[in-house]
Amino acid sequence: MATALQQSAPSEAIITTNSSSENNNVTITGKIYTRVRLATKSDLSHIYQLFYQIHEYHNYTHLYKATESSLANLLFKENPLPLFYGPSVLLLEVSPTPFNEPTNEGFKPVLTTFDLKFPVVEGQVEEFRSKYDDKSDAYIAGYAFFYANYSCFYDKPGFYFESLYFRESYRKLGMGSLLFGTVASIAANNGFVSVEGIVAVWNKKSYDFYINMGVEIFDEFRYGKLHGENLQKYADKKEKNDQGSC
Repeated sequence: MATALQQSAPSEAIITTNSSSENNNVTITGKIYTRVRLATKSDLSHIYQLFYQIHEYHNYTHLYKATESSLANLLFKENPLPLFYGPSVLLLEVSPTPFNEPTNEGFKPVLTTFDLKFPVVEGQVEEFRSKYDDKSDAYIAGYAFFYANYSCFYDKPGFYFESLYFRESYRKLGMGSLLFGTVASIAANNGFVSVEGIVAVWNKKSYDFYINMGVEIFDEFRYGKLHGENLQKYADKKEKNDQGSC
């Protein structure tokens, strides 16, 4: 889980723009510039869409209950917890041109350059154009969602790594290693003791990815979840007990 360092490439990016009433694509060849940064409230619409897409990928859209308003309340509270202790989203942006050097703002964005073996097509230019700053040719490619968790086994918190997702155009480019590695670097540099989460055994590529990133799999444990009607039974029981005690 090494820190992702800036990489360089000898060739310049070649940008092709194809615009019409029905098509507004940007095709990038040569190299692509990336920026990993902490999400802000201006990213809400993009986060909402990305969260929906990962539900779509897993055929779970019927379970997606979030709204932009509920996500704002979850991710960007008026009185937030200390940095990285509450729900945190890192966004990975891409651009055919270099990003400006970041300023120190609590989390310093990570700038990297990737050599491209094949053209990358941004097919949703307007939908995923970044709203973070005045750079008009930056697009949201993917995210990592994580938050602090606690265990009686340790005297310090770790990270629960909830999900990692990339839009289809930006898969198989090595960006997943950059994004997960950035989360691991944050944990290691800020006193968190672990990065843990659920690894889908049916998804061999995902499973192998986390193994290669240094994640240890504990086969003796099974994931359990109390939710829905089964959870609400406990709320009903409490109400009845409260009524009976009067």
